[in-house]
Amino acid sequence: MILTLSAVLVEVIVLVIVSARAGSPTLVRDSIYSAVMLDINGILGVAALIGGFKHGEQAYNDDSARTYSVMILTAVTVSMIIPAFVPQSGWQAYSAFTVVAMLLLYGVFLRMQTGPHSYFFSYSYPEKNSRRQAPASGFPHWRQSAVVIAVGIVTVGALAELMSHSLNRSLKGFDVPIGLLALIVAGISAAPEMLTAFRAALANRMQSVVNIALGASLSTVILTVPAMEAMAMISGQRINMAMTPLQTLMMLVTLLAAAINLNDGQTNAIEGMTHFVLFGAFLTLLALGV
Repeated sequence: MILTLSAVLVEVIVLVIVSARAGSPTLVRDSIYSAVMLDINGILGVAALIGGFKHGEQAYNDDSARTYSVMILTAVTVSMIIPAFVPQSGWQAYSAFTVVAMLLLYGVFLRMQTGPHSYFFSYSYPEKNSRRQAPASGFPHWRQSAVVIAVGIVTVGALAELMSHSLNRSLKGFDVPIGLLALIVAGISAAPEMLTAFRAALANRMQSVVNIALGASLSTVILTVPAMEAMAMISGQRINMAMTPLQTLMMLVTLLAAAINLNDGQTNAIEGMTHFVLFGAFLTLLALGV
């Protein structure tokens, strides 16, 4: 949860800085779309693929997958599909609804995830490692982690500012699709999650992969959207959150594939390959500028 929330905060910071430089009304939408494609088809697909080759079938709690899937579908529909039908005159009212709806949805989810339904998101592996003892003295471990996270986020913000200047100079005069910039933003925020998920898959800990990949997708949609919508309402400038027909198709096929593949409590290399092929399609379409 801390990893995911930190990644979302990094994504918001990078989006604010880069979008101010790029001046694109669709950068936020394309970044969130790219993040979901990267998390589900990229991270989950590759993790299930490499984990399947090494361990065969890998077990996880299917309650978590179903919960994540239905919440991602709901959040995407409300925040990235319905806006295509909202007239210009009513965008602020719908944006306000979106902000409230996403925060309420995540609030209920967080309450259930850390309370009554916490067992949905865990799996009892037969060969659990013994827990490491916390440091007996010195600066408390959680404070060390908080300091490291804070320093990391500030550093990423500073690097994002430098990156925006560098990209503007490097890409000046080139017809580069805005989707490429969106993928760069998504990749920056997802980098720590990729490493953690791949290591978990190789260690036969597929529950961690599911929590990271689907949890990151959910948090990206359900937290990044209200943050950016709130900023849009404050500035009075509408951001285009409605996905294109092709993006909508890719999103729905991805979520349908995830719902089918993650319905039996075990993943394998075949299921991983289906998502990896979808990720390849996403990259190919990006390269073609569509």
